[in-house]
Amino acid sequence: MNVTKAIIPVAGWGTRRLPITKTIEKCMLPIGNRPLVDYVVQDCLKAGINDLYFVVGEQSTQLQDYYRSNIPLNDYLRRNGKEDKLALIAPIDDVQLHFIVQPGQGKYGTAVPIALAAPYVEEGESVVVLMGDDFIWNEDGSSEVARLLEATPEGSCGLLAARVDKNDVSKYGVIETDEQGNYVRIVDQPTPEEAPSDLINISKYVLTKEVIDLARGLQPAHNGEYQLPDAINQYVANGGKVKVVPAQGEYLDGGSVEGWLHANNVVVGK
Repeated sequence: MNVTKAIIPVAGWGTRRLPITKTIEKCMLPIGNRPLVDYVVQDCLKAGINDLYFVVGEQSTQLQDYYRSNIPLNDYLRRNGKEDKLALIAPIDDVQLHFIVQPGQGKYGTAVPIALAAPYVEEGESVVVLMGDDFIWNEDGSSEVARLLEATPEGSCGLLAARVDKNDVSKYGVIETDEQGNYVRIVDQPTPEEAPSDLINISKYVLTKEVIDLARGLQPAHNGEYQLPDAINQYVANGGKVKVVPAQGEYLDGGSVEGWLHANNVVVGK
């Protein structure tokens, strides 16, 4: 499947990571010497995606600063014989970056940033949707997004899933599939006995324009949030197919302190 656009929501306050997220955007928390979100971005670039739409908070500046040129720092490195560091801070070549502001007041939930980006998705187009605070780590440097795109039939949707120990499924939304490996539903926080599989939803998708538009017209869920899986459920109820693709790499989540520490141990090495 030929997809060139990605929507990356990063507008959350990061309340699970307070107080550090009072001054550091959650997506900018470091994994090694790179911000968390850059692992998502680099995976996209390896898959040939060159049009990135970040949905950011109203006060967001750090993400924009990271991906633009820093002329004073460039000059400092040159003056001090550190030209070998310039490549580490160079802007991304041949990639378009867009920043869509999500209001701090109003609707809340995973469907909201997708709805805000909907006007930038053309008819007949599919896009990758990847949350900006977690990623799949492949030690060999391969792209999980590329595998997701390859496994998703043209004109359909795809969902990247991570495997977890069956005893841990009660922490997650667990995916039920049919015999062809297509999405049926998500079972929220089941017991190990009730879980339909050991595959969890990690909010990484290939979505058609139809699903993106469905996200714009959702009603709030029981908790008041506008949830992207509800749009996917509508798409499936209308006869659409969503291919479930198990990730080959390790799922790393920077949203909690424990997950962030584990991610650093995996990426940097114990």
